[in-house]
Amino acid sequence: MGYEYILVEKEGAVGTVTLNRPKVLNALNPALMKELAEALEAFDADPELRVIILTGGEEHFAAGADIKEMVQRDAVQMLQGVHGNTWRRIGRITKPLIAAVSGYALGGGCELAMICDILIASESAKFGQPEIKLGIIPGAGGTQRLPRAIGKYRAMEMVLLGNFIDAAQAERWGLVNRVVPKGQVVAEAKKMASELAKRPPLAVKMGKQAILQGLNVDLETGLALESHCFTLLFATEDKSEGMNAFLEKREAQFKGR
Repeated sequence: MGYEYILVEKEGAVGTVTLNRPKVLNALNPALMKELAEALEAFDADPELRVIILTGGEEHFAAGADIKEMVQRDAVQMLQGVHGNTWRRIGRITKPLIAAVSGYALGGGCELAMICDILIASESAKFGQPEIKLGIIPGAGGTQRLPRAIGKYRAMEMVLLGNFIDAAQAERWGLVNRVVPKGQVVAEAKKMASELAKRPPLAVKMGKQAILQGLNVDLETGLALESHCFTLLFATEDKSEGMNAFLEKREAQFKGR
């Protein structure tokens, strides 16, 4: 399928989606977000793929929403639009999503990075939720995912002041997994994706589900969810393969069954 605002690539068990509006620093307009949701859903349904990388390339991830398209909208138009539904579709992707972030990841760009499961940043990366300077607040998860990642007080600072943090500070605050030299972020994401693709797909899916759903419930409910997912995996062929491979001192060959 051809896309206008994104690029898609399949390499073995890894799918890569690249935001492709470089003239506007990959600003997120509704058309791009619609294409992105469609591409991610297609990759999620592809039995050949086990991991998905989301990137904007080595220059900029996404500098936020396209303000030129937002400035004339009113509340009714926002309610009638597809804004929220598109983000919910992306949030329902079941395969692990790795964000490879260079340059600006601001506003919606920061929120898009945070919707991913693992976040790798270039030394050039800048993260921020500057919506307050436009008279609004984050509207795609920034007020919810950010405090879950870095805590209430740091999130308050970023959301209410609208200032940016660099990659090193993002790593110290726990917003990113690791920082790599400029020009190497996509390669590092592919390296991690290749390693992750060797893991048992059903267990990876269950692990992701348990973590994400557990964040929204009390500890007792979360432990029950974990136990349920743990027990279900004992019915899989991959469980038998993994344990037998361990006992036989060989590399496991997982098939997602």
